[in-house]
Amino acid sequence: MEPATARLPEGTLRDLHDRLARTRWPQTLPETGWERGVPADVLRDLVAAWRDHDWAPWQARLDAIPQVVAQFDGQRVHALHVRSDDPDALALVLTHGWPGSLLDWLPVVDRLRDAFHLVVPSLPGFGFSAPLAGAGGDHRRIAELWARLMADLGYARYGAAGGDSGSIVSPWLARVDPEHVVGVHVHGSLDVPDVDETRLSPAEVDRLAAAHRRTAEDTGYAVLQGTRPHTVGYGLTDSPVAQLAWIVDKVHDWGTWPPDVDHLLATATLYWCTGTGATSAHLYRDTRAEPPHPPSDVPTAVALFPTDPTIRHVAAQQHHLVRWTEHAVGSHFAAVDAPDALATDLRAFFARCGPAT
Repeated sequence: MEPATARLPEGTLRDLHDRLARTRWPQTLPETGWERGVPADVLRDLVAAWRDHDWAPWQARLDAIPQVVAQFDGQRVHALHVRSDDPDALALVLTHGWPGSLLDWLPVVDRLRDAFHLVVPSLPGFGFSAPLAGAGGDHRRIAELWARLMADLGYARYGAAGGDSGSIVSPWLARVDPEHVVGVHVHGSLDVPDVDETRLSPAEVDRLAAAHRRTAEDTGYAVLQGTRPHTVGYGLTDSPVAQLAWIVDKVHDWGTWPPDVDHLLATATLYWCTGTGATSAHLYRDTRAEPPHPPSDVPTAVALFPTDPTIRHVAAQQHHLVRWTEHAVGSHFAAVDAPDALATDLRAFFARCGPAT
């Protein structure tokens, strides 16, 4: 375990701006909206904004946070590590998903750092947790890495929270390290449950119908990353516009639109400058054949945001569900667009778990 920084590789920002200036734009069909992917006019405006985007404030924000890096079985794991002024505070490990990054958690870190020790790792192959040590990095394996990370940081009692992939890794952490994980908090799952709709409320029927529409129209990215991550990786690594479009497509479909452009472009910058558009895609390949998730006895909370398809009675079968909160604002990217609501939910749930000692 060593201290670390989140410095981008030298020269990558200059190279990024040069490549953006030389973008080769494709021919597109006229008068089409989002149904065929990111519209050209939307992307042209975002690329113009990216050429003027200032990474320096984001770098300063990261530089102000203590960071660590560890090697577990050859895999580099980078994490933010924010210690509360209260030495007896409970520790939380916060896990992001794709196409997000540890940047997503920064607004929540700002709201929780007084009450918790916070550990925010980058998933293997994402950001500064690269390169990948090899194939086989499924959600259980990531949870095992997190358990080792928390042990090495000295936390014998901690909570786990996450959205998107983090909503799968966090319950796995409770399964692989139940002696130390005191609670799990999840949001932003994209899993569409197979349920008897006669058991659903009208609101649940509508939520499930929206999820099925998304599955029918919006899963090409997952098929491609889940079967041919190398193939898509060449474009993501060689063209910043391809990388940006790949992220924007999901932010539009799952998030609040228009988005926080500064955050969106910072995320694209992080993926581009670390070259992890390609390596992050392997998460989908490595998690395709995961076995069914066994239930956990660790108390679990679900925060439901408007775009989430989670059904309460299904979640109760999958987890030891002790808290269910439905939020009127926010989206799949709640840490970014509803940080007050998410931080409040995290405080309320983990308060029941007590201090670290």
